[in-house]
Amino acid sequence: MKRFLNWKGHSWIAIPLRFYIGGVFLYACWHKIVHPESFALDIATYQILPPYLINPMAIVLPWLELIAGIMIIIGFRTRASALLLSGMMVIFIMAISIALAKGLHMSCGCFASQTIEEDPISILTIFRDSGWLLICLYVLIFDKNPVGIDRLFKRRVEMTV
Repeated sequence: MKRFLNWKGHSWIAIPLRFYIGGVFLYACWHKIVHPESFALDIATYQILPPYLINPMAIVLPWLELIAGIMIIIGFRTRASALLLSGMMVIFIMAISIALAKGLHMSCGCFASQTIEEDPISILTIFRDSGWLLICLYVLIFDKNPVGIDRLFKRRVEMTV
């Protein structure tokens, strides 16, 4: 088991996974950054946050998605960004689960402010987000020496020592 956990191939398998999940978050954040008022309405529709937290969440969350998405793609603080993305995915899954339990008939709000017909929440949304969570966890757990800026910095430090 230890040999599997320390297998050097994980870093290479993680590259396309990092690009994919980073791309998902970059795509998801764009409309939210450009139109925070629409995203605030999406957040409010979940009926989870108190009203005074909706606007700050609509402003801050897309920027976190942008920063974490870029970081995981370029391999800078890769495991930290994978942890942040994993945490966001857990929160998103919980929010969707709560909305479904409440019987809310609504759009996810994940990618732009789509109509209920285009992007309704369902158990499939939870499965999709769970798959993305697994990708983030794979990078977090197995990508111990990520290809990217982290590895470049590590080599430079080793060369100067």
